[in-house]
Amino acid sequence: MRREFKLPDVGEGLTEAEIVRWHVKAGDDVKVNQIVVEIETAKSIVELPIPWDGVVAGLMADEGQTVDVGSPIIAVETTEPGPAGSAAPAAQPAPAAQPAPAAQPAADIEALADDMVPRPPAEGAVEPGAHGSPAPKEERQAVLVGYGVKTGATKRRARKQSAPGIPANPVANPSRVEVDGPPATEPARRPAEPAPAGSAQSGSAQARQAPAGPVPAQAGRVTVLAKPPVRKLAKDLGVDLTAVTGTGPEGSITRDDIHAAADAPQAAPPARREAAGERRREERVPVKGVRKMTAQAVVASAFTAPHVTEFLQVDATRTMEAVQRLRTLQDFAEVKVSPLLLVAKAVLTAARRYPMVNSAWDEAAQEIVVKHYVNLGIAAATPRGLVVPNIKDAHELSLPGLAGELARLTETARAGRTQPAEMAGGTITITNVGVFGVDAGTPILNPGETAILAVGQIRDMPWVVDGELAVRKVTTLALSFDHRVVDGELGSLFLRDVGAMLEDPLRMLAWS
Repeated sequence: MRREFKLPDVGEGLTEAEIVRWHVKAGDDVKVNQIVVEIETAKSIVELPIPWDGVVAGLMADEGQTVDVGSPIIAVETTEPGPAGSAAPAAQPAPAAQPAPAAQPAADIEALADDMVPRPPAEGAVEPGAHGSPAPKEERQAVLVGYGVKTGATKRRARKQSAPGIPANPVANPSRVEVDGPPATEPARRPAEPAPAGSAQSGSAQARQAPAGPVPAQAGRVTVLAKPPVRKLAKDLGVDLTAVTGTGPEGSITRDDIHAAADAPQAAPPARREAAGERRREERVPVKGVRKMTAQAVVASAFTAPHVTEFLQVDATRTMEAVQRLRTLQDFAEVKVSPLLLVAKAVLTAARRYPMVNSAWDEAAQEIVVKHYVNLGIAAATPRGLVVPNIKDAHELSLPGLAGELARLTETARAGRTQPAEMAGGTITITNVGVFGVDAGTPILNPGETAILAVGQIRDMPWVVDGELAVRKVTTLALSFDHRVVDGELGSLFLRDVGAMLEDPLRMLAWS
């Protein structure tokens, strides 16, 4: 039976995701819970397993394509019976005038389907995607998978024969849809080789000859390679599919092609267009994935919470010495020890001394929610953009345990494997801008939190020690906080104590 796997909601009400990479292709065997695809949501990259055993019948979304939740992305031929009416045989019967191929891979599946689904007399074949309903005796027209059988009084146009030596493919390409176009006598919009109407390309030779856009199929008709979500997007944006050059497989039109066509200015003269292409003065980057989520979050935070930022320069020489000592201890042999570890410990200690900084503003209830636990967020720069995963219940961890979680969190974020649940529920955040050679900044609060600490680079600077000038390891701390919750005095005390613990790490023991 043919089953279609639909894109699930991977968490927190996300409505769409981008196909990043397929791990399988048509014809591959798959097992239950085998990872078949990687998708990128607005927050992270997620691996999706397939829930059935079977053979991949086809991939219904291309890499780089954005797919709505609930849309089918892969079809699998399974040997297990599905729910009544949930699937149909994968292959259409070949036209009477054309002999069927010598061997069909789906023959065994069709035989099994015959035992399971009542079949009408000879003409009552089941159309793919028709939910188990027999086709009428008269005319049948091939339709998109999942859209049912379209019947009418008009007769089906005869299918042209395939090229000699190449067997006809009885399964139509669901992406190739004919739309009304200019009459065949009118000049084509762009040069293209005609392709057999109503038949899909088969074989590597035909794939190489596939046109990169619409091809004339018949007088007054133009064949366009575009999937249903792409066609709907084109309709919504008022884009003429016949005027779009596809950049997908076999010249199929993708969402990006539609957006590019919608945003493109009016055509310029050839000479001017060529000169503009050489200069490439502008480039448009789609706002999606992590960038889209980050933009929404910082806008919501910046225009909701009144930010105040305070700065403090501290002598971190003893912190750097403590880091060197910790690296020699057996308890830290398997983890990376960096100054960020002691900064994190200082923040956890200060949050216990000043709980109001580790709280949230509840606008609906008009209450301040004081949290007596710390989910410590660490802002991480990744190739996909900025993500802020957090360490759950970080206040309960020992120093070696905290070091291990920091290393795991950072490695996972850089690999793009941070899950949405790991970025939810943070209570206070640290952002380390010092790794980029920056001294300080004014960080924006993570939505739902009250404070965020930015740590600048630690570098040699002149410093007064016991009344004399000396070279010390100095860093700048910047604390942004929500002034609805934290007053200037409280924010200053919190920042002062964090700085004091970095100047003398023994205070962490005294205040813990």
